[in-house]
Amino acid sequence: MMKYFNKTLLAVSIALVSSQTMASGFQSNSQSATGFGRAFAGDAVIADNASVLSRNPAAMALFDETSYSVGLSYIDIDISVKDIELVGMPPENGYGSVNSAGTNKFIPNFYYIQPINDKFAFGIGAFTNFATGTDAGSLANSTINHPVTGDPIPAPVDLLGNTEVTTMNFNASVSYRINEQFSVGAGIDLVYGQGTLTREGNLPIGPGGAVVPANLVDVDADGIGFGGIVGATYEIDANNRLGFSYRFSPEFKAEGDIDTLNTQLGAVVSFDEIVIPLPDIMQFAGFHQLNEKFAVHYTAQLTTWGDFDQITVNEGSVAGNVIVDEAPLKVYQWEDSWLFSVGGTYTINDKFTARAGIMKDQAVAGEISSISIPDSDRTWYTAGFSYAMTPKASIDFGLAVVRGEDATVIENSAIVGDISAHTRSDAVYYSLQYSSSF
Repeated sequence: MMKYFNKTLLAVSIALVSSQTMASGFQSNSQSATGFGRAFAGDAVIADNASVLSRNPAAMALFDETSYSVGLSYIDIDISVKDIELVGMPPENGYGSVNSAGTNKFIPNFYYIQPINDKFAFGIGAFTNFATGTDAGSLANSTINHPVTGDPIPAPVDLLGNTEVTTMNFNASVSYRINEQFSVGAGIDLVYGQGTLTREGNLPIGPGGAVVPANLVDVDADGIGFGGIVGATYEIDANNRLGFSYRFSPEFKAEGDIDTLNTQLGAVVSFDEIVIPLPDIMQFAGFHQLNEKFAVHYTAQLTTWGDFDQITVNEGSVAGNVIVDEAPLKVYQWEDSWLFSVGGTYTINDKFTARAGIMKDQAVAGEISSISIPDSDRTWYTAGFSYAMTPKASIDFGLAVVRGEDATVIENSAIVGDISAHTRSDAVYYSLQYSSSF
């Protein structure tokens, strides 16, 4: 049994962003009810309500009236982490399973678009691009016995615990119509994030390596970062158009209570700041009205998760004395990921519009996978409808059923060594939205 921790174990996992939100990495697709209904296919150019601002500022040029949308999404997450075992030990000596590790969430959004004249439009929005919530701490106090010596082996506390993260993107954008076909747009993002993380359980840090309760990590921090987005639209004709956008995400910095246990020092190390490099998001979308009733649309989106290489912490101190200026918290070898979606919209009559779509979402984990981020390829099956209360006001509902693939994960615990587990991530999204123009 180990009687010490790896020297680099200043904290564990990835602090503010260590869990799954049913999209690649910890990305959240939850910007609108209409988007849910069509698997977000064509959302960067359809412009059937003000929520297009979250995807492409240039599409504001398609509006000739003031418009706004307000909505709320509920995410019912089903994450299972099963058969957590110490590699090399008999399967019957496993730590157990967590059948419901996901944390359900409500995610709001708001958008407002104001045409200024026939060339310029202005808009503001509040929505989420990144969010998460998991709790696998129920197994943190479990132990197994060595099959030969009988010594107790504690659970991999550094890989199990509770994580809650909320981010909100506040955007202000402008668009400019170059001519009847081309429009461009740009915006500024202010990203606010707040999160908590705990990793506590039985650790081998007592006299003679005895297993005792300990708090390995306790994080409660928040902060802001600034990013931006640029976009363009091309209107082939009245029934066909294309859209493109690129979102520049910030290197997010958070401050607060960031405390970690360092057993070699025999003390708690407190850090002033945690730094998280968020990925950029690029997307291309198309919309084609085939006849009076039916339209098809599609999206291809690339998220640069390869930029998410490591989390760092700054200004670590013990009893007020700085002992480290900067240290890596956890290293990742994630890969850029694509998602592809296609959808259709059918106008039933002047009151009801129906939508449906399907999305394929690619996993991001490369050579280093993670129990705390049970990542896999996913398929989204979506449907929705709109009810027009008046010609200028509608209620929209969207439903998405997300099914992930079973994955086998092997991850190194600095406490006990290599751990294996079987993970799966599923979810159901419900979204309601009100949209109006005047």
